[in-house]
Amino acid sequence: MKDVEQALLNNASLDELIKMKIEQEFKKRPVKQKNESKEVTELKDVPPEKIFSKSSVFHVFNRNNGTETFINGVQADAMIGIQTGIREKFLNKTLTTFSTDEFYVKFEKATI
Repeated sequence: MKDVEQALLNNASLDELIKMKIEQEFKKRPVKQKNESKEVTELKDVPPEKIFSKSSVFHVFNRNNGTETFINGVQADAMIGIQTGIREKFLNKTLTTFSTDEFYVKFEKATI
């Protein structure tokens, strides 16, 4: 407030007063800390709700044409389909890979 009073006494322009007011408001706001996320490569360290989410990455090997690609957890969950036993083993962290007729899928990492 003293800065505003001093600026008024020094014949500051309206633009300068507005700029000072905005700067004061920004200084009063609490600084939001950046959400520190870390990458985890061990499935045992990943919370169950993050395993089949967009924050996890699975490595996919195509057996038919010999190619490799990466997919997220949502896509891996879709590849598991109705095989609930495999899904439960992933959520219980007793399994880190699965295979279908065409693909071999391995958990790679997750961001938590």
